[in-house]
Amino acid sequence: MAHLGVPQGTARKRRSVALLATGVLTIPVLAGCSSGGEGAASVAVPQDIAPASRDRVTEGSTLNWAIDAVPATLNTFQSDADSATTRITGALLPSLFPMDARGEPRLNPDYLESAKVIEQEPKQVVLYKLNQQAVWSDGREIGAPDFVAQWRALSGKDSAYWTARNAGYERIEKIERGKDDLQVRVTFSKPYADWRALFSPLYPKEVTGSPGTFNDGARTTLKSTAGPFRLRGVDKAKGTVTLDRNPRWWGAEAKLESLVFRTVEPQKRDKALTAGTVDVADVDPATANRIALAARYRGGNGQPAHGPGADITPAAALRSWALAHGSDEEAAETAQAARAENRAAIAAYAAEQKSLGSFAVRKSLEPAYTQLAMNGESGPLSDDRVRRAVARALDRQELADIVLKPLGLPAKPPGSHLALAGQPAYKDGSGALGDQDTKEAQALLGDAGWTKGGAAVTPKEAGSEADKKKAEEKKGTKPGAEKSGTAEKPAEKAEKAEKSAKPAESDEAESDEAESDEAESDAAGSDDAGKDDRASRDEGLYIVGDDKPGGRPARVLATAPAAAAHSAALQRQAAALTGTAAEDGAGTKVAAQDRQPGGAAGAYAPVGTAAPAPASVRGRLGKDGKPLTLRFVLPSGPGSQSLRSVGERIVEMLDTIGIGTQITKVSDDSYFKDHIASGDYDLALYSWPATAYPATDGRPIFSKPEPATDGSLLVEQNYTRVGSDHIDQLFDQAVSELDAAASRDLLKQADARIWAAAGSIPLYQRPQLVAVNKKLANVGAFGFAAPRYEDIGFTGRQAAGSPANRKK
Repeated sequence: MAHLGVPQGTARKRRSVALLATGVLTIPVLAGCSSGGEGAASVAVPQDIAPASRDRVTEGSTLNWAIDAVPATLNTFQSDADSATTRITGALLPSLFPMDARGEPRLNPDYLESAKVIEQEPKQVVLYKLNQQAVWSDGREIGAPDFVAQWRALSGKDSAYWTARNAGYERIEKIERGKDDLQVRVTFSKPYADWRALFSPLYPKEVTGSPGTFNDGARTTLKSTAGPFRLRGVDKAKGTVTLDRNPRWWGAEAKLESLVFRTVEPQKRDKALTAGTVDVADVDPATANRIALAARYRGGNGQPAHGPGADITPAAALRSWALAHGSDEEAAETAQAARAENRAAIAAYAAEQKSLGSFAVRKSLEPAYTQLAMNGESGPLSDDRVRRAVARALDRQELADIVLKPLGLPAKPPGSHLALAGQPAYKDGSGALGDQDTKEAQALLGDAGWTKGGAAVTPKEAGSEADKKKAEEKKGTKPGAEKSGTAEKPAEKAEKAEKSAKPAESDEAESDEAESDEAESDAAGSDDAGKDDRASRDEGLYIVGDDKPGGRPARVLATAPAAAAHSAALQRQAAALTGTAAEDGAGTKVAAQDRQPGGAAGAYAPVGTAAPAPASVRGRLGKDGKPLTLRFVLPSGPGSQSLRSVGERIVEMLDTIGIGTQITKVSDDSYFKDHIASGDYDLALYSWPATAYPATDGRPIFSKPEPATDGSLLVEQNYTRVGSDHIDQLFDQAVSELDAAASRDLLKQADARIWAAAGSIPLYQRPQLVAVNKKLANVGAFGFAAPRYEDIGFTGRQAAGSPANRKK
């Protein structure tokens, strides 16, 4: 179980590790140094949950809710907790300050009468007054012993507890009983602005009281709970987690009799909806479109509007009937068989459309944004000017439009790394980097030494390369691309990133052939070369440039403690790119001024004659004979059409400023742990979820990596490896500032510097699409807000169970 531990020295930031896995991670709050209003001026997309008053919701019934997999643990503080863990425990355990529809923490009156800072000097003291009726499902009163046990388990002082997050708990000095058992007094050794993040969820002392029960006891069961539901059982064989009403719940009684979380793989959700085995399921755009299409199945004349039978005209139907009943027995038999087959197909399709037609797609924006991450540890992107050039080449509005406009959702790119539109702290801070500007991007690259002629090789290099390729050809092997050089240390240049560079013109890049093909005399610009390139993409690798996949030097990095265990969870947040990038430029005409000296392609030249530049290098920027090529690593899982389109456009945008790309598709399982966490990438797309506590949760994502004693790099969750001491200082000040306005101002300053450092470029807020039975109320696309499970239920139906239960 060593993988559950956390490297020493990182305890102060461990909260985000588990949040990444659960989809509750963090990144909300402010931005700075730019135009744009505060959160009140930024309107969030409202949640879409078919709201209904409780008196309209039927008592009883069972709801089946699709999840990706039965969670490995029900302990949200462990590293292998995931989004299903969070979803399930939200119905079972106390959450003292859940997020509301605006992404703000709100006191939950079911558990607290009040909670506030009652002292700031000499030390911060928070007094919790508990709801007098709040009890665990075994009848024991919720009180100070539960707070004390959770603090001791998560304080980081006892390494026997396998914890993945503990930020804030290490700042607690002591917890005491107040005037009575319903008061809990928490004293902090250091001020902590995000104190509302603590004790949510709150576990009973029977779970947190000892390492054994914490590490293993809460993985598959929770004997005591304190929510509107209680845990009936976990059946891994059937892939279900079943909850039923908590008879000791003191709040509004749950409308549902039971709630079943059922494992359904994302790519099989449409079949589950058609079969009626689930009532609620997150779906991809393709499935959402199928549901929308089903609502329009019958035309005004009652005939099918699409599918089998939709194209049959009255005349064709008459001819078919005549043939089936004609005097030609053989023709009649054939026509009758065809008509029977058509009727069966029409009936099957109609039944499917009827099933899908019973669902509605609830739409909102997920509290998470997708970003382009740039690895600043080594190579060209270790130079902040190159990172900024990449960022300035991107039309973020166009990329957001690709994903969100077809869904009818607002497509405004996020302006902050630390808050999303609608949150009170939101302000657009992207001005610290600047908008899309091709000339400015080219000027930045020129200032960094990447020039149009820099990719040309010297005569000596050309001769040695030719000799090497001839030797390889004699062996019957195809020449390979050169490996890149030794890894460089990351450049800490975020502070000077705000300086402007003068614009300089550069021709459009043509960068789509692999260097390994470029030197073959019979392949330059030929159709066969194009076929070979397309074949390589079909095999899972698309190369636009000169570096061979896997040619990067090995690096030893101290990854986040949850990296290996969380790859699947991250994939669900960071949708995969399965397709290929833009088509190659093998057939593109090369301008006369781009042609290099040295004779025609395929001709032998005397020693000392300059070699012709390969097609993929002629319009490309380079330095010291090396073309500027970046490795774009993306997962290859299903359901990724939108990201595929985004990736293709990013490739095209970078091509216009002379940057080549090499896209490598990897499996979902290895994407995060083997590439993102280990630093084996230049460019990548993945998502960060939002939080109400950016000072705590944002720091490990953007803090400066620290060298370890063994020479590795401690990156926590900063997988771009880009950071600065100043950014860290601003986070540290913000998390210790008890004045909310002052804390937000510090975070705005931090966000401006994160933009200027250009390690992470937010592209769009992720869409949230949820298929929901039309008779269900108070459930769907929740946006920021936490579900109120006790209010969810069916309207206008008998309490006889859901369609899934009636089929049993």
